[in-house]
Amino acid sequence: MIGIEHVRAAAARLAGVAHRTPVLRSETLDAWTGAELLLKAEHLQRGGAFKFRGAYNALSMLSEQQRLRGVCAYSSGNHAQAVALAARLHATRATIVMPADTPQIKLDATRGYGADVVLYDRYTEDRAAIGSRLAEEHGLTLIPPFDHDDVIAGAGTTALELFEDTADGGPLDVLVVCLGGGGLISGCATVARAIAPDTRVVGVEPIARDIVARSLAAGSVVSAGVPATIADGQQGDRLGERTLAIIAARVDEVVLVSDDDIRAAMRVLFDRLKQVVEPSGASALAAVLAGAIDVRGKRVGVTLSGGNVGLERFLALMHDAPHPALDPHRSGAVPRAVRGVVTDRD
Repeated sequence: MIGIEHVRAAAARLAGVAHRTPVLRSETLDAWTGAELLLKAEHLQRGGAFKFRGAYNALSMLSEQQRLRGVCAYSSGNHAQAVALAARLHATRATIVMPADTPQIKLDATRGYGADVVLYDRYTEDRAAIGSRLAEEHGLTLIPPFDHDDVIAGAGTTALELFEDTADGGPLDVLVVCLGGGGLISGCATVARAIAPDTRVVGVEPIARDIVARSLAAGSVVSAGVPATIADGQQGDRLGERTLAIIAARVDEVVLVSDDDIRAAMRVLFDRLKQVVEPSGASALAAVLAGAIDVRGKRVGVTLSGGNVGLERFLALMHDAPHPALDPHRSGAVPRAVRGVVTDRD
């Protein structure tokens, strides 16, 4: 498994290249949850998601010969954009395998960074197999979206910055991270265990997916098919071998959220913080607002992992989007009288 030294080395490579994204606060959200929420705004990262960190770190480790031949990746969107941008910055070519139903904004951005895109049917074809075949046929270096040490180390710089930038207020009690293939949470949990071992690390995945518990119980990666969820960044059908091992060793808990929970969190981020976050990017906050995690009285770091959602899709998702279910009997809620005091004081 990678260690904190790998994440620190990645941070040095990313310095001056990746954005040091801000930590957002909201008095309203703090009052609603009874917690101090610290939102790491990776939707403001280059390429619109945390994925740039891992992609750039991985490409920076390639030899000159590998760069001359080019790279290949497969992704539902954010890793695709990240590899395309990182390839351009390293003066190499990228071929990206993407689902045919990828949101148009992600396809356009990937092509806009100069990558060649190969489309596939996510419900009937195996993207990893397609990517491996292309890499072998054309001599490309394959950069997987999560099951890769350099990708994981780069993703871990998200938490490294969060811990550093919030250190004045004391350690985080809880760190909440969205969970797709497991690259982000693996890197973040590695950082937490090294520099804040008492911090509870919680992963969040959509209810429709729920493959982590089954994989942990089986002791190996379990595939469950492509889940039906609005969180397209979390629609992968499996974890990685590396990420499963790290999750088993370093993550305390995994909780589930519904699509309505995610839509509610997206609405709150827009209404209260004026931030546009894609469904997967809002899933960690969704778990907090839905009361799936006990956060009352705690300092809580939350990753907003991406913001690549087009206007039309955002409007469609927000049409009749529910407010968070702030039931005063749930662990993450406050009485109505308290809510009214702080609604206009973000």
